[in-house]
Amino acid sequence: MTILVTGGAGYIGSHSVLTLQNAGYEVIVLDNLVYGHQDLVENVLNAELIVGDTCDRPLLRQIFTDYKIDAVMHFAAYAYVGESVTKPAKYYQNNVVGTFTLLEAMVEAGVNNFVFSSTCATYGVPDSVPIREEQPQNPINPYGATKLMVERILQDFSVAYDFRSVCLRYFNAAGADPEGRLGEDHNPETHLIPLVLQTALGHRPSISIFGTDYDTTDGSCVRDYIHVLDIAQAHILALEYLLKDGKTDVFNLGNGNGFSVKEVIETARKITGKEIPAEVSDRRPGDPPALVGSGAKAQKILGWQPQYSNLEDIITHAWQWHQKRHQ
Repeated sequence: MTILVTGGAGYIGSHSVLTLQNAGYEVIVLDNLVYGHQDLVENVLNAELIVGDTCDRPLLRQIFTDYKIDAVMHFAAYAYVGESVTKPAKYYQNNVVGTFTLLEAMVEAGVNNFVFSSTCATYGVPDSVPIREEQPQNPINPYGATKLMVERILQDFSVAYDFRSVCLRYFNAAGADPEGRLGEDHNPETHLIPLVLQTALGHRPSISIFGTDYDTTDGSCVRDYIHVLDIAQAHILALEYLLKDGKTDVFNLGNGNGFSVKEVIETARKITGKEIPAEVSDRRPGDPPALVGSGAKAQKILGWQPQYSNLEDIITHAWQWHQKRHQ
């Protein structure tokens, strides 16, 4: 079977391409390379790469004409929360219009299985943790709003057309391929673990802890870190669920327990053997004290079982990658 992976040159997308290949699927990658890495697709994954945009309707029509696509995994989205606040038009154009254009092309071509990379940002500030799928979705930034809009579009498409989808709302993707072939390489980088490891490598003078007076065990924010390969595996399970005529549904990908900013830094110090200077800064507006997700539904229905829920494993794999890629 052939799977079209949009955004397959990015962080989670590339790991999902690798997992698909290991499961025996043929993969076509569509990526505009704004943030993706062409060298990883061509030299590591050896996958066919089409450089283009999901807003390009003629290109999409050509892809669905030239290839027998059985399903689509959609990772192509802009995902910088802060930038989404200052440049919302960029996010609505790419994340909503681009996805809608892709969905229209799929319906036209009769391709009706779609796995969507959603986010816990659709929940906003949660009422309680661990977060479950039925909790209210009240995003507090345009990024989360764009993802929620796509989720609503997918619900409507499933009612109106012969179209089925799975939305995977995941928390903080982290880690890297244990064999060191792929990893996290954003520019600019905003995620905690790679920023901590950049500090360990001496590329940053220190790491900032934004607030130490939250109602958590050590006063710093708590987040749920999911190994990128566990996220990739969930996408395969979601795909197989749809190919077996599973109905349109949504699933959280969470470990059910979180780690504080201070715990992440301390674990990284232990694994790297580096001092990793840290500075306390003021709280950032809109940062919830804790974001932890329940993966119970995904485990029950999809059979998802995270293999790397240990923080030490996540940081160890990320450290191996950063030393190789950024030393």
